[in-house]
Amino acid sequence: MTTPVRILLADDHEVVRAGYRYLLQRQPHWEVVAEADTAQAAYTLYSTHRPDIFVTDLSLPGASGLEAIRRVVALDATARIVVFTMHASPDFAQAALRQGALGYVTKSSAPEVLLRAMDMALRGWQSLSPDIAQALALARLGGQGHPVHTLTPREFELLSLLVAPVDVAGIADQLHLSMKTVNNLHYQIKRKLGVANDIELTRLALSWGIGA
Repeated sequence: MTTPVRILLADDHEVVRAGYRYLLQRQPHWEVVAEADTAQAAYTLYSTHRPDIFVTDLSLPGASGLEAIRRVVALDATARIVVFTMHASPDFAQAALRQGALGYVTKSSAPEVLLRAMDMALRGWQSLSPDIAQALALARLGGQGHPVHTLTPREFELLSLLVAPVDVAGIADQLHLSMKTVNNLHYQIKRKLGVANDIELTRLALSWGIGA
């Protein structure tokens, strides 16, 4: 008897989870063993079920999907993670891959693209949806590369929150950091990107599609 592939899904929209639960469970020997609607729930369920593959959105209530990926990889370095998200920015993809995701698929992709990325992740191989692969290739053709690539995954995640309507206390709570650490990272981001103040930082981030 074939051992089923056990899957954890994380998305804050129940209808979306129901849709890809139906898709995944139609595959031979694939089984959705748990579903989460927050990053914290995803981490807890991963700890409990230790699934073969973890599929997560990036936009989750509270801590983001990037934080969920970071915590899961810290718990299990062999975790097989695929991001399934509306974020078509190559910068988000780079951040997710640096955190430990093996696949990055946009929700505008055909269902077969997600299934292929999951199958490749199970084999330990990296996979991107075609739109993201193209965007990353174009970004790499831009000479020395995008300035945001100088940021660490944590700094990139913080930048996306800094341009959202979230105050420092809220950011600290979401990322499980002290306010002092958030302020230090905030300073490092401005230094790396060469901006003098938050107005310049916000304009720059929005021009790159971060927080838009």
